Amino acid sequence: MRIAIGNDHIVTDVKQKLSDFLKAEGHEVIDEGTYDFTRTHYPIYGKKVAEDVAEGHADLGVVLCGTGIGISTAADKNEGVRAAMANDVTSAKYAKEYLNANVLGFGGATVGEHLAEDMIKAFMAAEYKETPENAKIIEKINNIAKPDPDQKDNPHFFDEELEKWNEGYYHD
Repeated sequence: MRIAIGNDHIVTDVKQKLSDFLKAEGHEVIDEGTYDFTRTHYPIYGKKVAEDVAEGHADLGVVLCGTGIGISTAADKNEGVRAAMANDVTSAKYAKEYLNANVLGFGGATVGEHLAEDMIKAFMAAEYKETPENAKIIEKINNIAKPDPDQKDNPHFFDEELEKWNEGYYHD
């Protein structure tokens, strides 16, 4: 299976351990970064992973930041993606089985390494249980808001925010 993975600067070490874990399990990993601990803007990496999944370059995605909330939300804002943030194995499995989630998010600073591995395994092993009820819910979720067409495949989408970031406008 091809798994796209992305993170912010706070959890680069956790992402690397999870990437190694996935490779040891026989999966191909598309590492969308970030690759070091230099302060960065996490929505970029949520978007990159989401686009890999939506375009079929990856079968599933995994995103993590300190709490998982920001990067999961960023990934979920992309057409063709249903990102679910989970803090336990049951939630990760549910997201796939009932909501057909294709990106799993969690907090690399709040979820331990072995729990993260178990969540990823459960998410990848789970299969969507299509029912008319589940299909209706997913359709409603997909139609809540349509993304900005200028966002897709636009490498300059975050230029303004990155300029502000570099100027110190944003703070952790």
